[in-house]
Amino acid sequence: MIRPILIHPDPRLKKLADPVADVTDEIRALASDMLETMYDAPGIGLAAPQIGISRRVIVMDAVKDKADPPRPMVLINPEIVWSSEELSVYEEGCLSIPEQYADVERPAEVRVRWITPEGGAAEEHFTGLWATCVQHEIDHLNGKLFIDYLKPLKRQMITRRMEKLKRERARA
Repeated sequence: MIRPILIHPDPRLKKLADPVADVTDEIRALASDMLETMYDAPGIGLAAPQIGISRRVIVMDAVKDKADPPRPMVLINPEIVWSSEELSVYEEGCLSIPEQYADVERPAEVRVRWITPEGGAAEEHFTGLWATCVQHEIDHLNGKLFIDYLKPLKRQMITRRMEKLKRERARA
């Protein structure tokens, strides 16, 4: 089921998400809805707080080449266990901040540990777009948006655009 995506500013996007205690059918259904919502948007990542659910669940698929098979991933209670000193800059966007993009500097590589939808432990080393995406989505679980990395003036400008977009959508 495709869920509505919250648009910034929304206080639910700034809250620390709650850890998942047990991987239940409800959590697996949430992850399935999140993947469907992410692909429909279309995006490469989505965190549960973006659909108004304060749980530490993210989904992502950073396969860009249409010739390659998709690689949908569900990460429950993800945590970064290692970050490279080397940084990379990527022009980021966000489904909760539509049509706004800005360069964000983050570690170029990260190692992430999480729980799978089957309840097992997993760990992976991410580089490139995958590393950027997983860090961006984990930020959502901590109440942080990519615009929080920007200078105040640029952040305020984007926030005003989102307020205007929300007013326009409310009238439609």
